[in-house]
Amino acid sequence: MGTPATIRTIGSIPVRNIWLLFLYASNLAQFFGRHSVQVESSPDFEDLVARLLCFAVELRLRRNLSRGYRRIEAVLPRVRGRIDLLQTHARGLLERGAVACRLDEFTFDIARNRLARAALGRLAKSLDDRELAGRCRRLEGDLLRLGVAGPTPSRHEIAADRVGRHDHDDLLMISLSRIVFDLVLPTEDEGGTVVTDVEKKAILVRRLFEKAVGNFCRSELSPLGWRVRQAKRLDWQFDDASDRIHSIFPAMEVDIELERASERLIVDTKFTSVFARSQYREEVLKSAHIYQLYAYLRSQERSDDPLSLTSAGMLLYPTVGVELDQTATIQGHTIRFVTVDLTVPALQIVERLRSILVGRGRE
Repeated sequence: MGTPATIRTIGSIPVRNIWLLFLYASNLAQFFGRHSVQVESSPDFEDLVARLLCFAVELRLRRNLSRGYRRIEAVLPRVRGRIDLLQTHARGLLERGAVACRLDEFTFDIARNRLARAALGRLAKSLDDRELAGRCRRLEGDLLRLGVAGPTPSRHEIAADRVGRHDHDDLLMISLSRIVFDLVLPTEDEGGTVVTDVEKKAILVRRLFEKAVGNFCRSELSPLGWRVRQAKRLDWQFDDASDRIHSIFPAMEVDIELERASERLIVDTKFTSVFARSQYREEVLKSAHIYQLYAYLRSQERSDDPLSLTSAGMLLYPTVGVELDQTATIQGHTIRFVTVDLTVPALQIVERLRSILVGRGRE
């Protein structure tokens, strides 16, 4: 595991724990415990992503890169696929010895491979490690030579590219490629706002933590009979409202809602310090967070929904070297304030989440 002097960190959080969050956030918990050498030796998370993406692409190249069908419309000297009669006659192609065709081509140039090629190209330009950057560049060239030459796929194309059971080996490659664009390297030229390196790291850990906790609940609690909803929108219970109030009233969205026959729990993750500064007390919980969760709970109360009258809330904070687990019941709603220390070994983080969430789920 390494001594404290050799543990690689992002800020104060070990890279191996960022990797743990990434795996849960990407529904790749089955990879936990693998690639331990790369995880422990990488100086930062971007370096780790690059090393593992290279490994994943090399593996796919050795075991036959995935292919798929792509719709092509082209003017050809002979018939392939279906003839586009309208285009053929409108453009007078027959007189020139050509025909407009529509066909599905079986090709390597599909969305997931183009995403991996684009991610390798992005990493090759940003890495400080010249040898690793060169490795990324060589693999990018290998994909280009196989015909993976199309543009970087859009988010819609990526979302539409469903990974089947027989494509299991592509999962790691796709997830690593996505994080290059979504988390590790936020573009600094969009919106006119420069994102500093420190801010990038904070964005990375915050997004990973939020998604990881939700997916952890889904994988651990769903088999126990809980219904897990992530990013659920809540509606205000208006008794009366003027004509514009619905368009100007703030929306409410909770990170996670857990529900079974006998109870309901709202979990809100906060990537910030659990305590606020106060001139009167050394430690005081942040009032804004309490008010927000209190509003989530009380605003949903309805006589025709018994669970809404006793629903519980949890504020879950990732921390560095701080442990807290306190509860209070306010007007029938139990609120729990709990932390997860991201500096401890990864297995301890998993056990901590299990004791907080799964332990409750088995009650």
